[in-house]
Amino acid sequence: MIPGAFDYHRPSSIDEAVKLLADLGEEARVLAGGHSLIPMMKLRMALPENLIDLQDIAELKGISEDGGTITIGAMTRQSEIIASALLAEKCPILRETALQIADPQVRNLGTMGGNVANGDPGNDMPAVMQALDAVYVIAGPGGSREVAARAFYEAAYFTALADGEVLTAIRFAGPPAGHGYAYEKQKRKIGDYATAAAAVILTMSGERCESASIALTNVGDTPLLAQAAGEALVGTDLGDDALKAAADAAKAITQPASDGRGPAEFRTSVAGVMVRNAIVRAAARAA
Repeated sequence: MIPGAFDYHRPSSIDEAVKLLADLGEEARVLAGGHSLIPMMKLRMALPENLIDLQDIAELKGISEDGGTITIGAMTRQSEIIASALLAEKCPILRETALQIADPQVRNLGTMGGNVANGDPGNDMPAVMQALDAVYVIAGPGGSREVAARAFYEAAYFTALADGEVLTAIRFAGPPAGHGYAYEKQKRKIGDYATAAAAVILTMSGERCESASIALTNVGDTPLLAQAAGEALVGTDLGDDALKAAADAAKAITQPASDGRGPAEFRTSVAGVMVRNAIVRAAARAA
């Protein structure tokens, strides 16, 4: 189908984008990579009267580190995440996750900001950002503010992003050297959303787990931080009992829908398998 008529705007700064949103009101939508919004427009499920394209805003792009804090601009593309030497060294779970998003054509245009900001429970990066305890930097009429990724998601497609605000960057403390990581994703075919997926980041002290963070994708209305699952690993040798306890704790918080990816019970079971597999692979990578 053909989208409805709209006016096109291409600001060159964050301030200009925020002003356009304020001036144009509720009928304006922000365009990042476009892989979520444009299909909705073609189906006439979204009919914005004004489209604000962010791709000319240089300050929304790039990956940097300062004092151990990593910052990723909202308009940084998934392909740039994959190619980043900094992230490959400091936070390789992002590259691993980005490689499992859709296909190369999508990754060449899709942005980090778009993936984390639109509230789609099937998107992969939000759970990883919760596991990393990232914060989102947001610009609006009242200035800039930060919201923790763990508090950002309210329901499917509903987030803490208020009218007139734009997500500008993602920030998190780089995981410690020698950490283990894994993003395990089960899907029906290449390019599909997950039936269930799990992000795991952990550290070891000798044979014992010192810290663990686990988050889940597409088994609820929002990404799910499986706090009890991570806690079940701390102080253990990551043996079978600990793996089962973590998987059971993760499954207990899931509420997937029954859909073309399978019945709810099946998707919950897959989530447990993804958690177990991700823990095993993360532990093998931990120095």
